Amino acid sequence: MRTFGHLWIGIFFTLSSALATVVVPNLPNEGVVGPDNRNSIDPNVDYERFSGRVSDKDDTSRVFKVNVENNNTKFFRAGDQVLFKVNLKDNRDFCKGFVRNVEDFHFTIFVESLAPCYSSKEYFRRGTVLNFYSKVLGGRVFEASKYREQLILRKEDFLKQLNDINHFLWTFDQQKVKVASDYDEQINKLQREKRKALDDMINLKQERLVLQNELMKKLNELDESLLFYRVERQELMTDRWNLDHDQGLPVGQRPEDMKDVQVPVPKRYGIE
Repeated sequence: MRTFGHLWIGIFFTLSSALATVVVPNLPNEGVVGPDNRNSIDPNVDYERFSGRVSDKDDTSRVFKVNVENNNTKFFRAGDQVLFKVNLKDNRDFCKGFVRNVEDFHFTIFVESLAPCYSSKEYFRRGTVLNFYSKVLGGRVFEASKYREQLILRKEDFLKQLNDINHFLWTFDQQKVKVASDYDEQINKLQREKRKALDDMINLKQERLVLQNELMKKLNELDESLLFYRVERQELMTDRWNLDHDQGLPVGQRPEDMKDVQVPVPKRYGIE
């Protein structure tokens, strides 16, 4: 009984250890499997080769409708040539087909002949996997990738513009208040500058009035000094005329010329 109990305990711990073991994939430390190529072409992938499964065909086995898992076949156009081999029959040659119609994850081809890639003695069944090769598709995928890069840049530009517009609309009230406060601050600044300019003009007026009084006082002192230090003339007649003229007496504008007056000489006795 004791041995049976130990056996059950051993089985229990064994099952617990097995259930506790968690399989963890070996992922890179960065947390991503590969760099993001923004759904553009991968240089390590051959886009000229792909596989598809025949989902439908006509009775003559000349027209196939092929289902693909990779929707790059949407870049096919009617008339494009494709080469294909039947899966697991790589030793045979390529068969040639031409695209007739393209749908999402489907395209229809017209096959010239299945003889190069499939035995005529075998029945070609629906569901057969075909390995395709199309150089035209590789070029179309490359062109589509380059055009998609341009579309991504345009989309990013539009998203940036839309983000700026949304930010403006969402913060319109705050920006309105900010603009109003900025202009109020400028108005207050102009009013302060106006008051300061008027106060400076008033102070300048007071200073000019004081300076005016000082200049008038100095001019009066200079007039008195000029009058005091005026040099008098020696000619009596002319000086008299100048004096009368300064006192405002009625005299002519120009002094009169000197007159010769002959004074009689008295006769002395014994002398003639």
